[in-house]
Amino acid sequence: MLQGFFQIALTLVILVAITPIFGKYMARVFLEKNILLNRVLNPIERAIFIITGTRSKDNMTGRQYIQAVIISNFVMGIFVFLILMLQGILPLNPTELNSPTWDLALHTTISFITNTNQQHYSGETTYSYASQMLALGFLMFTSAATGLAVGIAFIRGLTGRPLGNFYVDLTLAITRILLPISIIGALILLIAGVPETLASPVTVTTLEGATQTIARGPVAHFEIIKQLGENGGGFFGTNSAHPFENPNTFTNLLATLAMLSIPMALIFTYGVFANNMKQAWLLFWMVFIIFVILIGITAIGEYQGNPLVNNTIFGGEQPNLEGKEVRFGWAQTALWAVSTTATMCGAVNGMHDSLMPNGGFATLFNMFLQIIWGGQGTGTAYLFIYLILTVFITGLMVGRTPEFLGRKIEKREIVLASAVLLVHPIFVLIPSAIALSFPDTLAGISNPGFHGLSQVVYEYTSASANNGSGFEGLGDNTLWWNLSTSISLLGGRYIPIIALLLLADSMARKQPVPETAGTLRTDTVLFTSVTAGVILILGVLTFFPVLALGPIAEGFQLLKN
Repeated sequence: MLQGFFQIALTLVILVAITPIFGKYMARVFLEKNILLNRVLNPIERAIFIITGTRSKDNMTGRQYIQAVIISNFVMGIFVFLILMLQGILPLNPTELNSPTWDLALHTTISFITNTNQQHYSGETTYSYASQMLALGFLMFTSAATGLAVGIAFIRGLTGRPLGNFYVDLTLAITRILLPISIIGALILLIAGVPETLASPVTVTTLEGATQTIARGPVAHFEIIKQLGENGGGFFGTNSAHPFENPNTFTNLLATLAMLSIPMALIFTYGVFANNMKQAWLLFWMVFIIFVILIGITAIGEYQGNPLVNNTIFGGEQPNLEGKEVRFGWAQTALWAVSTTATMCGAVNGMHDSLMPNGGFATLFNMFLQIIWGGQGTGTAYLFIYLILTVFITGLMVGRTPEFLGRKIEKREIVLASAVLLVHPIFVLIPSAIALSFPDTLAGISNPGFHGLSQVVYEYTSASANNGSGFEGLGDNTLWWNLSTSISLLGGRYIPIIALLLLADSMARKQPVPETAGTLRTDTVLFTSVTAGVILILGVLTFFPVLALGPIAEGFQLLKN
């Protein structure tokens, strides 16, 4: 027990040590200050801007930034969809895989372009090396960079700066953050035992004399951007539980750090932009405390195990090892499950469908809130949506016009902030209700009862939150699931992005008002505590009936039996 919690604590200590440094580095990148890589990267970026006709000093309005995001993503989506549908005649297909069905290809394209990577397929038996590298791997960089660009544009607007240029931000996110770290990370993973080859699967004879085909491929470079970009889509069907994606505890630690580093560090990036590191640290610790509590809830549940199994078979307390890799055990699986749903990653090193109700509660809770730590760039923006609403609520309580960072919060900002928060429950609860109304014909629920409800809600929550993980007991590769979750994927991604950029543009255009003795300071422990309360009230209560009918009811059922 102590060893497991020590592993969790050590990982958290490393994250607390590195994320402030990384956050300040990202701030320097997007403030276009000098960094060590300037001599190498400046000529490359200038060439890219010349070829694409981009002028780095041309700032975009909110509408122009939105248009650039939508058009670029649409063009990339068409490109990837064509590759997937034509993979049967394209090279780098050693196992001669045919093209997927149109609805699966469409779902995969939408899933990866929205940085969700929700997989209704098994990677090694569905998509060729060309599809995985040239289509899905391409989107792993561009979709992550898109989210990061939007997050930075939002921070700029919030702090009174012009939003910037989307194409410049997209390029900088790739050349100065995602690509350099991915190159180093891929080399480390290669040394640690993750394969990187274009050779076809190998057939071997087992010790029992049977024949076994072992899939392999260009995994190392795919794996690092999967984690760093919070993509989560595995090269193999079992994702990071597969020994070729995540062979040992060292690669598991590296993947966890990569998964959490950008969303955690972006809070400090904001602190640099706002010139207020005190507020950044307060927000960091607020989110960190909630994060640690959820890890504790999940880890304790996994350590105590299933009382029905323990009483019937073991006659005492044993950890829940169902759906887990022994090389990671209950502790690292619990930490990963909370981390992957706290971010937009969605990768798994154990099956979430096998988590105890505690874990089901924590993972759903994370995706309902989307701010612990949230998605690539957009999660930080969601956190500040709650800050804006807190300023508005407290301003009403004391009879003052709400202000945030010296700018008034008015009707337009509150409408846009409310739209961001309302989109998620709409694209989760409505399709879940429809699917649950037809459990046999549409949902294909494998576990009737409380757990079956959690399976359905988890699928749509994962899609709308752009997370991608799933309760894999659900038979999701059907026309209904591919198309209905695609709607949640698109709505959960682009409607909030539009609202966030319009809100940022509105804040950037406001004239700052001078600070007075009556100005509400947002960098205090009191205000941060009130923000935590607003997050719990607005975020959790929206979905509390679902939590009560799903993991909470399942937990009480286990205790009763």
